[in-house]
Amino acid sequence: MDNYFIKGGKKLSGEVKISGAKNATLGILAASLLCDEDVTIENIPDVRDVNIMIDAIKSLGASVNRVDRNTIVINAKNINTTFLDNKEMGSIRGSYYFVGALLSKYKSAKVIMPGGCNIGARPIDLHLKGFNALNANAFVENGYIIANAENLVGNSIYLDIVSVGATINIMLAACLSQGSTIIENVAKEPHVVDVANFLNSMGANIKGAGTDTIRIKGVKSLHGTNYSVISDQIEAGTYMILSAITAGDIIVKNVIPKHLESITAKLLDMGNTVITYDEAVRVIGANKQLATSIKTMPYPGFPTDLQPQIACTLALAKGDSVIVESIFENRFKYVNEIKKMGAEIEISTNTLNISGVDELYGAELTVSDLRAGAALVLSALAAKGDSKLVNIEYIERGYEDFENKLLALGADIQKN
Repeated sequence: MDNYFIKGGKKLSGEVKISGAKNATLGILAASLLCDEDVTIENIPDVRDVNIMIDAIKSLGASVNRVDRNTIVINAKNINTTFLDNKEMGSIRGSYYFVGALLSKYKSAKVIMPGGCNIGARPIDLHLKGFNALNANAFVENGYIIANAENLVGNSIYLDIVSVGATINIMLAACLSQGSTIIENVAKEPHVVDVANFLNSMGANIKGAGTDTIRIKGVKSLHGTNYSVISDQIEAGTYMILSAITAGDIIVKNVIPKHLESITAKLLDMGNTVITYDEAVRVIGANKQLATSIKTMPYPGFPTDLQPQIACTLALAKGDSVIVESIFENRFKYVNEIKKMGAEIEISTNTLNISGVDELYGAELTVSDLRAGAALVLSALAAKGDSKLVNIEYIERGYEDFENKLLALGADIQKN
């Protein structure tokens, strides 16, 4: 099993190109099953979660042609089962999107329950509520999500809690249903909009993605398309924060700056310089970060997936900072690891109280989940001395070529 060995203390600089959005890709891959024609998807990231989804698509009987590392052609006309028991699928969160897609097209689905990082409760009741509102019979039994319907019929659905997964899954199920569906209190994240745009490129009729209400008119069938996935907001934010924590100067390319506004605002609050271009953002890190307060919120608020990275940066800030985690209740497992490095952080329920220190020091660190792993890498790169990170397979679930991109920025990192 590979580890990262990092020698910290260098100011990183240069350019980094952001890959396609992992979370958008997972929804789009499932959506590709909704037609019987070729679907070409470009700019997909070559990461573990995406590759597991692709293997699952093959196991259903669809043909998959990997044109190159980041381009794939899928044809789902020969799907021969709606039962997905791929054990690896149970290790990632995106598995539940197959339920919405298979239910939509074949009126039947049985899919192993999703896994992913253990960062808190992520129940699927809103998914089931949405499917059942569309005239399906959806439930969980013996570790599987099961859904069946004679006909899916449009309906009005209100999500009690803003949920990215439920929003996408209900869109997938509703786009081939009879009549119209209105989903209220939906997630507005960029990858939700990207999945809706992908479905519309296949002939779906979805309006309102990116607002509080999505309206869907069911169509009889969808057709093939050629589509390029948006850039990854969280990967971009990670490199922006990397420039801050190392007092570096990094140009983050192939991004949509509007998707990064909440991150930009906080980095400016912390004393950094941020310059925005059409498809790039340059972050010049301050020699000393300034303390601030942050509350994670659904988009367009500050993303929970960047909370560990910004917390580790504030561990080196001047003064006291407060971070309130309002999305996941178990997202502070990295705190004990960064405290090994000399950070002064205390946990109070869903709040971090951070007292900035002058230096972090290298240590042996254990990665507990994807974004915590990225945060620990950033901390090790900013620290004095040497660090070893174990369980880095979590990081490889969502960051393409992480160590190579870091090396290109001047990081001293080895993987072995």
